[in-house]
Amino acid sequence: MKITFLGTGTSYGVPVIGCECEVCRSSSSRNKRLRSSLLITIDSKNILIDTTPDIRAQLLKTKIKHLDAILFTHYHADHILGLDDVRIFNRIQKTSIPCFALKNTIDTIKTIFEYAFNPNTPEGGGLPQLTLNIVKDSFDLFGTQITPVPILHGNLSIIGFKWKNFAYVTDCSFMPEDSKKLLYKINTLVLNGLRYRPHSTHYSISESLDVIKQIQPKRAYLTHISHDVDHENLKINLPDNVKIAYDRLTFKIND
Repeated sequence: MKITFLGTGTSYGVPVIGCECEVCRSSSSRNKRLRSSLLITIDSKNILIDTTPDIRAQLLKTKIKHLDAILFTHYHADHILGLDDVRIFNRIQKTSIPCFALKNTIDTIKTIFEYAFNPNTPEGGGLPQLTLNIVKDSFDLFGTQITPVPILHGNLSIIGFKWKNFAYVTDCSFMPEDSKKLLYKINTLVLNGLRYRPHSTHYSISESLDVIKQIQPKRAYLTHISHDVDHENLKINLPDNVKIAYDRLTFKIND
């Protein structure tokens, strides 16, 4: 299993438009954060988590030439609004792309991208061809079991995703005990850590570290990071098994 961080930023991205803070003016590539998205490659199959408004640039930068499935954590704009850009893969692959999400996310996609599901829509430059699947429980994808991880994003119920040795959880502000047990002592955990100060709908870095301490993964990466966090000058000491992720970070996980 190969993991590639396509983006590690918040809904604003970093740099933030109109901001002159040190991080937004930084020349460090690790302080340049596109909206949060992840690519998982298993046995040559590319599985994308979330289609951010930056997805075209993300896929070009990582030279992705095929896309086999899409998982959605939830329906907020910074996680779905790049969906139309996947239609090039329909043309290349001549297949529909299977998508997996909670029912409320599927319903929102059908509303926002109504034209893609309307048989009367003129094709023009092409329409995204998507096969929408509602996630209710664990499901098999390309011979691998994926388990949804229920969490809260403010008062909204959303999901992360767990494979055998890896889990991706973003936009979390509360993780139920059952979800912590599901992830207990996992090999690699990705969890959001927005900033140093508390936030109403996202874990702060210290809150994420508390959850990581409870789950006890072998290693963990923080993502969905705001411009409050300077990758080159952290204001908090991280445990040895925790790192701040950055765009285009890649690593492998053994079965």
